[in-house]
Amino acid sequence: MSPAYHQSVGTDLYRRSLYTVLKRTVPMPNVTAFDAPTREVCTARRQVTNTPLQALVLLDDPQFVEAARVIGERTLKEAGPTASDRARYAFRLLATRAPTPAELKLLVALYEDQRAAFSREPDAAAKLIKNRGEQTGRSLPPTELAPATILAQTILNLDATIWER
Repeated sequence: MSPAYHQSVGTDLYRRSLYTVLKRTVPMPNVTAFDAPTREVCTARRQVTNTPLQALVLLDDPQFVEAARVIGERTLKEAGPTASDRARYAFRLLATRAPTPAELKLLVALYEDQRAAFSREPDAAAKLIKNRGEQTGRSLPPTELAPATILAQTILNLDATIWER
């Protein structure tokens, strides 16, 4: 029987996520959602699928939400001041290519919509970006960091980011 899992806090939160314990017969649920083999037998090639459950993992799993928050923080610090600059920077960072004009237009609209929504509901912004790790983004207003987090989550969920072509 395995010991109970306890999520680390503080700076150990990030260290802990690097060292995931793999069991041959019981893979982690988020790995299973992406059709990873069980490691009981050798697999020459992995099956490629795309299911709604994968999108839920990318949007709701605490590791992916935290990753999106950190990417959003980096976007605010390193990209230009406009929504277009931020969307272009985040897309390039995650998808490793420049967005098409149509993709950029949609991402900018999403960012602006989320920025307006979080301006009306600052408590929702604070709740989204709350984490148990070190608070590196405290100097950034939650109403700015939350839309950047949503932008990063959206880009992380695109086929352009998930699948290598």
